[in-house]
Amino acid sequence: MSMWWSLHLRREAASVPLARRFLLGTMETAGVDPDISYDLSVALSEACANAVEHGGGRAGTGGAGDADAASAGDERSGRACGQYRVTAYLDGEKCRIEVADSGPGFPSRRTLRTAPHASAGSPPDARPAASHGRTAVRPPAMAESGRGLCLIEELADHVHFGNRPGRGAVVSFDKVLKWREGALLMVS
Repeated sequence: MSMWWSLHLRREAASVPLARRFLLGTMETAGVDPDISYDLSVALSEACANAVEHGGGRAGTGGAGDADAASAGDERSGRACGQYRVTAYLDGEKCRIEVADSGPGFPSRRTLRTAPHASAGSPPDARPAASHGRTAVRPPAMAESGRGLCLIEELADHVHFGNRPGRGAVVSFDKVLKWREGALLMVS
């Protein structure tokens, strides 16, 4: 058995715990191992927080205070920048989560890619021969923000950061599921 759900949420801080609780409730009901549920809920919280913070229209700065102005400006063009979408798929073997917003999207691929363990003297976009597939830029050690994408990479088994042409950013990630004894969706 498999299931999926999709939420369309306003770009407001209160939507982040709502999405997280919805996911945790789904996982609990299905019988997913609590450690896996927790990892996915933290990764989802980070992706949602990024959508709230950066997922607005190009007209404003993208901050939470611009949500109404950006939304009003983009309603004329048919885009709803005051919202983002969370979709989760549970198929018995893994859970795949996608968070899509209507913001400016991620910077170019070159800017996103970095070495997982760059030396102190290396430029931020330097890569060793084996990059380990990292796509998120690690923030400076003393930075107060900017760790969300790296955290998602650490908690999920597979992560993709992408752009929908002219329509915003998409963060998708998945994780192999472990089940509690007698779980509803457990693979036989």
